[in-house]
This record gives sequence, structure tokens and C-alpha cells, in this order.
Amino acid sequence: MSVFKLDNVFQNYAWGSKESISKMFGIDNSDCQPQAEIWMGAHPNGCSRVAATGELLSDVIAQDSKSIFGDYTAMRFGELPYLFKVLAAETPLSIQVHPSKQKAEAGFARENEQGIALNAAHRNYKDPNHKPELVYALTFYKAMNGFRPISQIIDLFQQAGIASLDTEVSALEAKPNSDGLREFFTAIMSLDEQRKISALEQLDQALIRGPKTALMREVFEYVAEFNKHYPGDIGLLSPLFLNTIELAPGEAMFLHAETPHAYVQGTGLEIMANSDNVLRAGLTPKHIDVDELIDNTLFVSTNPKQIKLAPIYKEGKLSYPIPVDDFGFDILTASDAIKRQYLRSAEILFCVEGEVQVEVNHQALRLKPGESVFISNDSGMYSYQGNGTLARAYN
Repeated sequence: MSVFKLDNVFQNYAWGSKESISKMFGIDNSDCQPQAEIWMGAHPNGCSRVAATGELLSDVIAQDSKSIFGDYTAMRFGELPYLFKVLAAETPLSIQVHPSKQKAEAGFARENEQGIALNAAHRNYKDPNHKPELVYALTFYKAMNGFRPISQIIDLFQQAGIASLDTEVSALEAKPNSDGLREFFTAIMSLDEQRKISALEQLDQALIRGPKTALMREVFEYVAEFNKHYPGDIGLLSPLFLNTIELAPGEAMFLHAETPHAYVQGTGLEIMANSDNVLRAGLTPKHIDVDELIDNTLFVSTNPKQIKLAPIYKEGKLSYPIPVDDFGFDILTASDAIKRQYLRSAEILFCVEGEVQVEVNHQALRLKPGESVFISNDSGMYSYQGNGTLARAYN
């Protein structure tokens, strides 16, 4: 097999949009389901199929993984190392941290030894893999990514006048470093019920008083949105200590392992290491293991000006610099002129807009928006032309 269209799995999570994917790609949603994600890949919780035959992609790969992956990927990973998604968030997702590779391997082994079922509500590690991610915005895309600069955190808490947390804010002011940030975050995540209620009541009063700066206005917009969906949740405080960001269509950002983040609203493409490991930190009714969360969080500030990724442009292709080898991500612009791409691994191409013809060894497939193809490494090369845009996942 060289190239074939994929039939992909839809995940109908409650936070998903009922309109975005349907409108953007003309995909039927007459049942009015929340279409949260389309999964493209071989993950057991949502494996793509060969559109023409119905075979699972994982079964096709298993027949001849070395030819399909190429030597490097077959030896380095032994599986398709990435999961490619369309993600359409209507309401906020939980605040999350993903473990490093080392912590994931240790945690997965430990929970297996303890006999915790893989689908147990209190299970932290679903697999032994890390989960770095890239998000590429298809619409305006709101999110949070990484801790704010410490001076900004202190200023925002002081502006908001959350008196019940004065002790914690003063301690951070006295120790404005990684250790201080760890102690501050741990204290907030460990607040007893009465102090949490008090802090959130004071935050509510700050919202009524209104913002005095542009940054505080943005923070309050996020808090108000979260409050609609998760009243009384500790995550309502998160925009005061996590960077808030809005990507414009065509902009991208990377999310490192051990970095707290949340997707708030918008539709985008997401590519990640092939993992489902999530440690939650708020905006969720689900299990939060504070000790494990703290142990898997890197307590460093993320410079808000360095969150957006600057792509490298060459010959009608945008390549995004990604600091892991599990996946790569490009945007290919098709035109009347035939363009060629040499393979270095197995690839998935997703048609974002327009129409593009992809040809491999004289086998041509025409892609419309929302359609995707899988190309095995032994194809060597493919060509594409048309009037449209492809997103390229590879490693």
C-alpha cells in the first residue's frame, strides 16, 4: 500500500462545537452532536480506517511496519509516533499538564503494578509516553500556555485584591523564583474549601469592580467565561497565573511537556506524540491528583512574547520548528505547478481548504476540505497540485 484515503474517528466530547467542523469541512452533523475532535492516526482509542476497505490503520501497519515507517521510525518508535487531530472547542477544556517521557514510563509501570485499571477514574498514566503538542489555529483560538512572568502574577493578584491569598502572594514576592512558584501553585491547588470559596468570592467582587488595565480586562474575560461552565472551580484563578493567548487563523504554538495549559475556545489542528496522558489542574469535575500534578510540573515562567511559533518559509511550504522528534508539521500550499515532497517517514496529509490532488506512483487521489490521506514511507515521494492548502504530519 502506498497511498489511501482515511476514514477517521470523531470524538463527541461535551465541550465540542456542534457547528464548526460541520461548517468548515461540510461534514454532516444532522444528529447535532458536539463534534469535538477528529482523530487521524493509529491510537487504540480512536484508530483511523482505510476508507476503501474499512481495515484499521493499525492492522495495515502491523502487516509491514518497516516498509510503512522506514528504518528510523521503525527502530526509534516501533509505532506511528504521532496523533493528528482537528479540535473544535466550544467551551473550555480542563487545565492540563502532560508528563515527560521519563515520568510517564515510571508512572505507567507503577500504576500497572498497583493494579489500577486503565479506565479507572483515578488513573493518571494511560501509556508510557510523553505528550508534547503543537496547535495550528484554523479560527481565532483562545488558550492558556505556561506560567506568567512572576512579577506579572504578583501584580495581577494584587490588582484583583484577593485578600485571602495575601500570604501566598507575599511569599511569592519574597521568593520570585522556581521554588517560590512551586510553593505558590501548590498552595493554591491545596486550598481548603473555605479558603477557596473566600478567594473565589473576592475574585467575583474584582470582576464587578472591573479592570484597570488591558491585561486585567483580558484576564477577567477568561475568568467570566470559565465561571459560566465551572462555577466554584479552583481553575477560575488560573488566568491570573497562566499566560492567556489568542492565536489568529494560521498562527501556531507549541506546548511542552510539564507545562500547564488549557484550550478555551476555537478550532485548530493539533499534532502530538501518540499519548493520552493527562494530569488535570482545574476546570474539570474529574480527578485531580495534586501531588502527582506538582511532581510533573516544570515551575518556570513562559515569556508570553515567545509563545507563538515563527514558521520557516520555503518554496510554498511553511515548516514549524518543533523541539521533539515524535512529529513534524508543515503547511503546504498547492498551485497549478506540480510540487514534490520526498518522504522521510509515514505521513498523513489533511486538506484544510480548496482542492488538492496528491499523486504517488501514478496513483492520484483528489482531496477536498476535511479529507485526509496516509502515505507510506516506501512510496519515496509524492507530488501535489491544485488550488488549496494541505497540513502535513510526519516525523
